[in-house]
Amino acid sequence: MTTTLATDSRACTATPVLPTAGAHLTVRPLPTGVARITGGFWHLRQERNGRDAIRDGYRQLDAAGNFRNLRIAAGVEQGEAVGPIFMDSDVYKWLEAVAWELGREPADDLRDLQREVTALVASAQAEDGYVDSVQQVRFDGARYTDLKWSHEMYCAGHLMQAAVAQSRATGDSALLDVAVRNADHLVRTFGDGPDQVRDVDGHPVVEMGLVELYRETGTRAYLDLAHWFVDARGDGIIERAGGEPTYFSDRVPARTATTVEGHAVRAVYLAAGAVDVAIETGDGELLAASERQFADMMATKAFITGGLGARWDFEAFGDPYELPTDRGYAETCAAIGGVQWAWRLLLATGGPEYADAIERLLYNAFLPGVSLAGTEYFYVNPLQQRDHAHADENRSPAHGRRGWFDCACCPPNIMRTFASLDGYLATATDGGLQVHQYATADLGPVRVETGYPHDGAVRVTVTQDGPLALGLRVPAWSDTTTVTVDGSSEHPAAGTVHTIERDWHAGDTVEVVFDTTPHRFVADARIDAARGQVAIERGPLVYAVEQPDQDGFTVDDLTVDATAPITEEPQDGLLDGVVTLRIPAHAPATHAQPAWPYRRLDVTVDGGAEPLLQPVSAVAIPYYAWANRGATPMRVWLPLA
Repeated sequence: MTTTLATDSRACTATPVLPTAGAHLTVRPLPTGVARITGGFWHLRQERNGRDAIRDGYRQLDAAGNFRNLRIAAGVEQGEAVGPIFMDSDVYKWLEAVAWELGREPADDLRDLQREVTALVASAQAEDGYVDSVQQVRFDGARYTDLKWSHEMYCAGHLMQAAVAQSRATGDSALLDVAVRNADHLVRTFGDGPDQVRDVDGHPVVEMGLVELYRETGTRAYLDLAHWFVDARGDGIIERAGGEPTYFSDRVPARTATTVEGHAVRAVYLAAGAVDVAIETGDGELLAASERQFADMMATKAFITGGLGARWDFEAFGDPYELPTDRGYAETCAAIGGVQWAWRLLLATGGPEYADAIERLLYNAFLPGVSLAGTEYFYVNPLQQRDHAHADENRSPAHGRRGWFDCACCPPNIMRTFASLDGYLATATDGGLQVHQYATADLGPVRVETGYPHDGAVRVTVTQDGPLALGLRVPAWSDTTTVTVDGSSEHPAAGTVHTIERDWHAGDTVEVVFDTTPHRFVADARIDAARGQVAIERGPLVYAVEQPDQDGFTVDDLTVDATAPITEEPQDGLLDGVVTLRIPAHAPATHAQPAWPYRRLDVTVDGGAEPLLQPVSAVAIPYYAWANRGATPMRVWLPLA
């Protein structure tokens, strides 16, 4: 058979990245409307996102003044602009979420909101295509006077992404018309031409937006401008304007950089845009540089959760192996940007390490940023919260997840990611389909059923007759994997894509069992904050010990055994259903606070200085589910007894 990837007539589910026919790829995303999550773990979260979070997002944007800023810019209201300079970007991310959600699950009320807000954006747009409500109102129409901070093209990039989503998922071109006019304005304004401005935005994302707009419209000038923006980095533009070049990812050219540095979200957004450019232009040097940077990031600058960004100061990547547990930043938006970057590298190379990275980021760095209910959020995602933690500034996790933030970049970013998850499950080649992320879903010629991530069993049912090369990612964490077809079993190696090429009959099944045995992990000795400690993973999930599950001791006092057996306990009624882990551990027999928190190593228990310990049984839950029962003490890295 010729593999049929027909659009699902029920909905046009997401394909956020859709390279052109001539793009330089190893695998291709499935067309819009082919992949559809139909049940299980991610479906529940998509349902809550669509039913509750996106609709609440409209109310939050209205209350925060985002829509009013646009009305003032349009001249239909009077007043001063409120909020951060990039307020429009949150509107655009929300509009993108609405578009993908309408493709996933059409709803008249959401469609009405989409049309209302799209018309509002269009009304605020200037005659020449410029639109940025805060800049228009707050600075009397002055433009591009401080691009390192103004986020004008950052807002434009999110406008373009939302417009493409709206066009692909719903067929509505109203926002696309706005984005095209804005992109045409940027093409006229920026570049190396004699009448153009040689400048770049301090916060990348316009690069991704321009390339996707090129893919949607075929206008080559958008791709060329994105290419120029990528190559203009590292040439001193921002430094000459008074900006610190490391923070703005402007110290080293993108094609010669060997690592990521500075503001984490800026860095990964720029990297994703660079891969988009490389894919469409065949720029092998740029692609190779991005592969090097990604590998170095994962080797030296990623938390065990996949979280990105070590420092609260400047929301930045730190030095190599600078990965603090209690003060780790790991912004939710950085995890989303990491997924976007890894997905593009997967398309370019087919490397299963990128699908592994996406899985780690989704379950352990993105998902902790939102409550199980779907309507409260974390901006930052540390790996430890101490007893008596003080909730100070707006982003502090000690507040618990919050309904919105003064800087609200993360909530609508989460919404659009949930709504577009269908597009990240699988890829295609001529005559082949590759399944990268395991969820209960329809994927064109196959249907997948699984209890993943809590259950490592996956059933893949072929839905068409004929030849198909079916590729199945074997996660790097699965020590032993069994793939069974027609009673015959194979055991493919971890960290590979196992391909089964044969003539299939509709109804044929492949049974896959991944090994989800829990394991303890230790950190590289250069990660000082985690030295002498272990973290626990089960399948794709990083685990944490949280206070509500413990009996008679605080998690701050816990020490664990290095080798004692870990017991798995399925808990269907806990946190939407999880598998908890019971871990042999120790805790102080008394809780007296010492006068001085340091002791000599050579003083014995008989000397009265070493605390007496008692055996306890610690209970761990998936890290993504912490803080759904209050902002209680929690830790991922557990000190060894």
